[in-house]
Amino acid sequence: MEVQETRVQTDRVLTIPNILSMARLVGVPVFLWLVLWPEFGGPKVDGWAFLVIALSGVSDYLDGMLARRWNQISSLGRLLDPAADRLYILSTLVGLTWREILPLWLTAVLLLRELVLLVMVGILRRHGYPPPQVNFLGKAATFNLMYAFPLLLLSDGSGWISSLAAIFGWAFAGWGTTLYWWAGILYVVQVRRLVSADAMAD
Repeated sequence: MEVQETRVQTDRVLTIPNILSMARLVGVPVFLWLVLWPEFGGPKVDGWAFLVIALSGVSDYLDGMLARRWNQISSLGRLLDPAADRLYILSTLVGLTWREILPLWLTAVLLLRELVLLVMVGILRRHGYPPPQVNFLGKAATFNLMYAFPLLLLSDGSGWISSLAAIFGWAFAGWGTTLYWWAGILYVVQVRRLVSADAMAD
């Protein structure tokens, strides 16, 4: 979990929070393989895919909490955490869209937000600024989506559990998508202010 508090930052690599983030990154291709296995003639193992992404959500909470509690906030951690979040979102979009669990329009809406953010990062770099840190709103959006995706995966079945998963999954997806774009708009506003301040200084 991204930390925005002003604390001592370390360059250590092998910290518990960083190891948790690395484990989340390793889980990305495992999750995608489990989701897509039925599409290539394999068995349907959605329960295992659900477990992988659920463990990712738990580790996402733990790495931030432990980094703050044990003063192990690191430069590497600030890169690994948002990278793992985005890779899980992208891999889930690919897998669930391929399986036709997610509609193409929702995938396009979420990918368009990522494209907007990439453009903003490029503008910041051109002006000598680092990428914007993940704010609380962006983290809340990610949490909503990370709840939505496994629930929607479980909805691809029959019975009352699948029906209930669909209801809650789409509720989280709606909130997550809205917050995701809201956070993106705030990033655009932040970039615009920085660029405008540079222009006035010149």
